[in-house]
Amino acid sequence: MQQVFRLSVAAVAAVAFVYLAGFASAQVPIKQIKLSEKHIEGFIAAHKDMADAIDKTSSEKSDATAQAELDTVAKKFGFKDYNEYEDVITNISMVVYGIDPKTMAFTDPPTQAKRELDEAVANKNLPENERKQLVEELTEQWKAMQPIMHPSNVDLVKKHYGKLAPLLQ
Repeated sequence: MQQVFRLSVAAVAAVAFVYLAGFASAQVPIKQIKLSEKHIEGFIAAHKDMADAIDKTSSEKSDATAQAELDTVAKKFGFKDYNEYEDVITNISMVVYGIDPKTMAFTDPPTQAKRELDEAVANKNLPENERKQLVEELTEQWKAMQPIMHPSNVDLVKKHYGKLAPLLQ
C-alpha cells in the first residue's frame, strides 16, 4: 500500500514538476481547462484506483495495454480518458502551487516564480556558482510560467484544498 501511494505521489509530482519547471511550457503550452465540481470530485475519488493502475501498468510491456488500463480507470470516475484526468491534475496542481497553506491566499504562478527568483538573487548564503545556476533555472521557470486562465479554478480548488493538498504532496 505504501508503494502504491508513493507511485501515485510520484506521478502527481512529476506532472507538477513539468509545469513548475516550465519544460512543458517551453515545448507545448499547458492545456488549461475550466475545472468543475465533477472534475474535483472525480479526481479525489479516482486517486486510489488510479494509483493502483499506475503501479500495475508500470510493468506493462505494451504502451497500448497500459494506456487502455489507465483510460478504463479514468472512465470509471467520469473522465473521457486518461488524458482528461491528466489535464485535471495539471490544472489542480497549478492552483495548489500558488496557495499558501497557512493563509489560503493565492498568488498567480508567474508572480510566485518571480518572487522565488528575487529571493535567489538576494540569497548571499549560497556559494556564487550555485546561486548563479539557481538564478538561471528560476529565470527560465519564470519566463515559462502561465497565469491561471480560469480564475474560478482558484475558488474551486480552495474549496476542496483540504482534500486535494494531501493527494498532491
